[in-house]
Formats: sequence, C-alpha cells, structure tokens
Amino acid sequence: MRYTCPRCIFQETLELLRVARVKFPVVSSTRHKGKTLEIDSSKELITLVGINGEPMGSLAWDFLVDQILTYRKPQQSREARSEPRITLSIRVKYHTPDGTDFESRAGGIGGGGLFIESLAPLAVGTKLAMEFTLPEAPSEWMSAKGVIAWVCPKADQYTFSPGMGVRFTDIASETRSRVLNLVHSVKGIPQGESH
Repeated sequence: MRYTCPRCIFQETLELLRVARVKFPVVSSTRHKGKTLEIDSSKELITLVGINGEPMGSLAWDFLVDQILTYRKPQQSREARSEPRITLSIRVKYHTPDGTDFESRAGGIGGGGLFIESLAPLAVGTKLAMEFTLPEAPSEWMSAKGVIAWVCPKADQYTFSPGMGVRFTDIASETRSRVLNLVHSVKGIPQGESH
C-alpha cells in the first residue's frame, strides 16, 4: 500500500480545483431545483446549466463580485452608485479582437453599458469595439469599447431576447453624457440626479 502525505493530497486537490470545472447542483431552491452552477476557475466564469444540461447563461467573476458588493451596501448608497438604464431599441455595430464584425440591435442602454441582442452571444470576457446610434440622431454613430459581462443564450423573464450584457470600459465623456441625458429624459429624471 502506497502512503501519500495529507499535505500532498491537499495540494493536488487544490491544483485540480484551480484548473477543473466544479459543478454544484441546485437542491434547495424550489424555483431552480435540478439546475447546476458550473464554476470554471481558469476562465473565472460561472455558468448556469439547465436540467437537460444546456447552458442557460454565464457571468464573469468580476461582474458577480460587483453585484455582491453593490447589494451589500445600504439601499441609499446602492441607489446613488448604480447606473440608470432604459429599455430601448437602438442599432449597434461591434468588432471582436479576432476581426469579426457584427451588426445588431441593442435592447437597452445606460451609463454603464448596453444589452446587445444576439442568437449566438459571444463568450463572457470578450472585448468589443462598438458603435451605436441614439434616437435623437439615428445617422450619427458613437463609439465605445466594452467587455461582455454576462450572456443570456435564450429569452427569459428578464430579457425578451437572447444576447449579451456589455459593460463599457472606454467611452468618451461626451458620448456617456448623451446616453445619460437620453436615459434621464425617458425616465423623467431631472438632470444632475443619478436616477
């Protein structure tokens, strides 16, 4: 019989967890019982897997951490820091680092990013160069850069179509101001307020 020290077993287990996908079945939540959370530590990605094994959506760890930190703050502080957004159909063009160009529709926009409708959403963490229009100037294309923070491979109760949530990483202050002015006017928020 071969003896393996407990410390070696622990280190081997940690190494396996670091590079492997770990699956956690949902057993207590009655609404989601039978689904699985799959954690891929090498990609820093959490994927919700449906009862039949189909991926239902993914979140990057940084997005999940941001959400946890947002919701742990008192209500007043959370509202002051969140980015207002609206459901609005606008045209969007986007370009991936591998040189692929797409044209689609964004189903919502806010100061922090937009939701691009797509039947084949790209992977969480994909960086995009984008151009989009606003209703007040439909022929004027504004540019921004972003990263896919989450994906929704099929329509659900939260999104009317499949697609991907893109967080702005680089947007000109004038462009961001125009987006926020539009959001505020649609929501009826006086200028200078966060909602």
